[in-house]
Amino acid sequence: MKEQNFKIGTVEIPNRVIVAPMAGISNLVFRVIAKEFGAGLVVMEMISDKGIYYRNQKTLNMLKIDPREHPISLQIFGNDKESLVQAATFVQEHTSTDIIDINMGCPVNKVIKAEAGARLLLDPKKVYEMVHAVVNAVSIPVTVKMRTGWDDHLFAVENALAAESAGAKALAMHGRTRMQMYQGKADWKVLQEVAAKLTIPFIGNGDVKTPKDAKKMLEEVGADAVMIGRAALGNPWMLLRTEFFLRTGELLSEPSVDEKVKMAKLHLEKLVQFKGEKQGIYQFRQLASYYLKGIPRAVKIKVAINQAESEKDVICLLDKLSY
Repeated sequence: MKEQNFKIGTVEIPNRVIVAPMAGISNLVFRVIAKEFGAGLVVMEMISDKGIYYRNQKTLNMLKIDPREHPISLQIFGNDKESLVQAATFVQEHTSTDIIDINMGCPVNKVIKAEAGARLLLDPKKVYEMVHAVVNAVSIPVTVKMRTGWDDHLFAVENALAAESAGAKALAMHGRTRMQMYQGKADWKVLQEVAAKLTIPFIGNGDVKTPKDAKKMLEEVGADAVMIGRAALGNPWMLLRTEFFLRTGELLSEPSVDEKVKMAKLHLEKLVQFKGEKQGIYQFRQLASYYLKGIPRAVKIKVAINQAESEKDVICLLDKLSY
């Protein structure tokens, strides 16, 4: 079995469980909770290089880091190496992030139309140029997150090696193409091919739904760490159970209904403190269905939460599910 800790450049990562950057989800509150549940590394939701360049206040607010989050990686995206370099330099100078990650995997149309995210995977040369420029501009480790490719014509190995030769200190790959979006099955065979070619740490991502899946990602794919995304939504116990399973080989029990409800209320409370009541409730609505998944009588409660306008009302609704 691999040692629990590993390094990305000079940054010590205490275990091999990494939480994926998820747009609209991976805010400071979510990340701190993930850390408290045992994540070795959390990655911030992607931040636009143009937003940083124009000092957009909403963008700058996203750069806030809590001391409890370290080690943490801050992800940026863009299609122009000059503006990406400027963003990376600003991030290094004005935040306490330990790592800068370049997004080359986002499949959404808004990002693709800007010639960024997964669009960059069509040209390994462009991958090299972008990564090389950022690596040369900053002193902290630079990593890359990408997908296996744009469509069935994959450049997975070529793109990964381009990032490595450009100076990336680790690479995370989602086992789906851009065209797959989040549908279909992640191709772990391609991930295995990439893992075998790289000498830098390789982080496998896609269809890791259980602690046993995480172990397979490490042992069968050959990944150095496992990145967990959607499986951790409303379920931070996935991180706790995975870290414990990888370390001991023992499976912890699933959380009880009361534990889920208690955690949901705590998450809501922290979001309201951080974002204000209106925005906090709005963001919690995205997570409520995940927290309440599988709980008897939860369907009507989920619908009611989407109509609730005060923290107190949401708490009262959640309390109806407690035993």
